[in-house]
Amino acid sequence: MNKTTKRLLALLLAVCMLATVLAACGDNTGSSSEPASSESTPAEESSSQVSSETGEVSSTAEPEGGDANWAPPAPPETDDYNEISEYYYNYNLGEFYEAYQTASAELLDVNKRWALMAIAEAKLLGAAVMMPTQADGGSYAINRMAPSMTTYTWGHDSERRQYALIATEPIKAADRDALKALRAENLGTGNYLAEAKKYLEGAGYTLDDTYRTTFSSLPQSWDMQSSSRTADSYPLVPTIDCLVFYNAEDEEVPALATEWDVSEDGLTWTFKIREGVKWVDSQGREVADLVADDWVAGLQHTCDTQGGLGDLWIGIIKNIEGYLKGDITDFSQVGIAAPDDHTVVFTLEKPVPYFTSMLHYNIALPLSRSYYTSQGGGFGDDYNTEDPSYVYGSDPDHIAYCGPFLISNATDKNSITYVTNPTYWDAANTTVKNIVWGYNDNSEVTKAYNDMKNGDVTGVSLNASTMVLAQEEKVEGSDETWFDAYHYVTSTTPTSFMSFFNVYRSTWADVDNPSDTVSPQTEEDQARTHIAMNNVHFRRALMMACDRKTYMAQTKGDEVAELAIRNSYTPATFTQLTADTTVDINGTATTFPAGTDYGTIVQAQLDADGVTITVYKEDKSADNGVGTGDGFDGYYSAENAMKELELAIAELESAGVTVDESNPIQIDLPNPTYNQTSSNQKNAYKQSVEAALKGYVVVNLTECLDVDQWRSCGYDRDYGYEANYDIYDLSGWGPDYRDPATYLETFLPDYNGYMAKCIGIY
Repeated sequence: MNKTTKRLLALLLAVCMLATVLAACGDNTGSSSEPASSESTPAEESSSQVSSETGEVSSTAEPEGGDANWAPPAPPETDDYNEISEYYYNYNLGEFYEAYQTASAELLDVNKRWALMAIAEAKLLGAAVMMPTQADGGSYAINRMAPSMTTYTWGHDSERRQYALIATEPIKAADRDALKALRAENLGTGNYLAEAKKYLEGAGYTLDDTYRTTFSSLPQSWDMQSSSRTADSYPLVPTIDCLVFYNAEDEEVPALATEWDVSEDGLTWTFKIREGVKWVDSQGREVADLVADDWVAGLQHTCDTQGGLGDLWIGIIKNIEGYLKGDITDFSQVGIAAPDDHTVVFTLEKPVPYFTSMLHYNIALPLSRSYYTSQGGGFGDDYNTEDPSYVYGSDPDHIAYCGPFLISNATDKNSITYVTNPTYWDAANTTVKNIVWGYNDNSEVTKAYNDMKNGDVTGVSLNASTMVLAQEEKVEGSDETWFDAYHYVTSTTPTSFMSFFNVYRSTWADVDNPSDTVSPQTEEDQARTHIAMNNVHFRRALMMACDRKTYMAQTKGDEVAELAIRNSYTPATFTQLTADTTVDINGTATTFPAGTDYGTIVQAQLDADGVTITVYKEDKSADNGVGTGDGFDGYYSAENAMKELELAIAELESAGVTVDESNPIQIDLPNPTYNQTSSNQKNAYKQSVEAALKGYVVVNLTECLDVDQWRSCGYDRDYGYEANYDIYDLSGWGPDYRDPATYLETFLPDYNGYMAKCIGIY
């Protein structure tokens, strides 16, 4: 279908879903049964609310405590899902959006921009529509791959392992420490890989040319430019190169671009394309030359698929928003051009000093135009996946390759295997020649650990169960245990994971299989929960009632339970000011000195707003020697949680919703019972929240019998109305470029924010 039809069908489906929900719930949706005046505000509607017992409108008195003017949501009476989403967005995130717009408008002073972004982040965290849970990393692990073989900072370069050094046996802890020191000595020299290879061979290690990892499901599409889901893109990263690449020393170096420059006004970026690179099919047969026009084709195709990737460049690439929305149909008006076969020119809407850091993600990948059209592909109004001739991306045999690896086999619930691309432009320097992904649905908590011991997996993070095994089992021919000989603590990466609070839930069972993951809530429960989840104090109470150390201990073990805890969405040390910077904090001009971490400013705004969470603290032992936002639980406090709940109870009472031990609010959290450690984690959340909130909240663990059911609750969903939960924790975000906006823009409205759907809207 073409992109216009796809957008219309999605909207019609949303309207149909909404109509079904409204019909089922009647007045129990929590909305006023009287039409709202177009001139009214939520505060003006506080005198007419729905009784949780009768559904009738009743007058209310001012609450004891809380905001006397608080009013529950009263969305417009319309079947337009977009309008309803906009209402709930503004109701819950309006202050964040206003702060974000102020920050994003700052283009010239990068320090002020970052400080304003930190203020916007504080507004997002204070709104409590999500709770950061953990960073990627911060675990005990055992690994055959040397440290820092890839960068874990931007885009997909963390999955580009063609230059990695992998030993046939796990690398001992002492040798890992020596390699880390060696990297520190060689930063900026380009010599780390060579020196690390020399060290490993000198220490008696034999190098392996195969990287081995795991997967739990095949990509939904093998078209890497049609989806922003990690599960859809990571298996394809080895098959295609970017313009630029972050090496093991975290330096941006040429890849498919050999050089680049930017105009004096910062609006035009010109890249010279490497000559002699070939596109090949899965058998290694040449199908086309790589040319500059392939980037034009790639970006147009990315936009045509409406998979969400194009949104990342709204406000960056000239006219891309107009093309995505259908206001512009001539793609030549979009800010990308190929004046000749070896020159790509990007035209921006505003100066973006960090633009090259945005080129490491699948939105900036090339697409062989000739190969794509040979597989039935079209562009613009000719893009039609329903055409029988359209087979591009249907499997690994129907894509073109220009990266270091070709996919030789992909079998669901079995394996994905890769072999060397014989035409790869830098084949002479690659150290990894093969990749094997083995299937693991995580139903057996010890499988990955045993696979690592057997050499079927290159490395593994230890969970609570396998850490015990590693501490007991001896290495063959040694008196040392596997843990003592090989364990190390992985560094946290910029990828942040979080739990989401659904503010506009529209389904209480799986949308595709209604008998799966069914909520035990009655219609009355649903209405009460809906109103509660739209009260910021209630959401903050849930946030502060979660003992994240105990929560993390279920998967990582008690010893390192706190290490991976992350307290902000954007890591607290993601950026540092390079000059003294003054911004307004609630009416007070506040100057932050050069060297100030991003998290310091976030904390200052939270403190000014009276939000009692800690997202940053001074810590001279932290990696940057100044402070950190990781490694401690800055949210959990049963005392603070009850204070927030008491404010919520008073405000909810004004809406006719009584909350006490006899009338608790029901919250659904999907529970992957097929995975014992993950299920233990959900039970830990339930116990913590119910105890801290003294039974005023009941957490229902809705059973997911396999990984497909768990992902179907939210991760695999495209729209907010499909989200089957009140709280959900199977999603995260890694940065695509070097600016805090890479995180914060995921909560933008109007389908421009990828994470907005996780809170039940758009």
